[in-house]
Amino acid sequence: MFELGIAALVGLMLVIGGVKIIREYERAVVLRLGRLVATRGPGVIYIIPFVEQMYNIDLRTITLDVPSQDVITRDNVSVKVSAVVYFRVIKPEQAIVEVQNYLYASSQLAQTTLRSVCGQAHLDELLAERDRLNETLQEIIDTSTEPWGIKVMMVEIKQIDLPAELQRAMARQAEAERLRRAKVISAEGEYQAAARLGEAAAVMETQNVAVQLRMLQTLGQVGTEKNHTVIVPFPVDLLRALTGGLQKA
Repeated sequence: MFELGIAALVGLMLVIGGVKIIREYERAVVLRLGRLVATRGPGVIYIIPFVEQMYNIDLRTITLDVPSQDVITRDNVSVKVSAVVYFRVIKPEQAIVEVQNYLYASSQLAQTTLRSVCGQAHLDELLAERDRLNETLQEIIDTSTEPWGIKVMMVEIKQIDLPAELQRAMARQAEAERLRRAKVISAEGEYQAAARLGEAAAVMETQNVAVQLRMLQTLGQVGTEKNHTVIVPFPVDLLRALTGGLQKA
């Protein structure tokens, strides 16, 4: 009786120990005597003790941080580039059977691909065309991880660290560019002002009344201030007439 009781207790423990609960976002990949049987879950499943082996796979989106990589760009500039990869397991059985550790393998693949793609681009492209580089990284990594049952949804270049001397050179270049634009805008303003003044002079040349009105306006502006000296404009034409009359006399 005692032996039967022990056997029953052991059998009950084996039965209870084989009961597993799989969450909604998980799947259980079951191997029976080393061979792939099926993917089970979610809910309550039963694993035959000592016969079946279960691997629990998370189906949620995984955020993989790619550490900073030393990259030499196509124009021979040494930079450090880091990125982040978003992927998920869509075929749990392949993630177990086709690769030993899909997380580690995906991390190593992302690092090597990041160095390769960034090394083929110029520094200006690396700084200004991140969207294109992100799409290229996503396509290459997704194609390589497809046999593992992994879908790469997005890759983002997170940070680009430039050497200190290069940062100073770029700052000087940006400052010179701002000065150039300021000078161009100033010259353009002077050109437009000169053109307007020329048009105004042409109008005043044909309209004597406009010249007199402008003279009166100038005298009015001078008279509003406390000036001891008032300069009255003298028409050049009248001066020429007087000079000519004196020469004839």
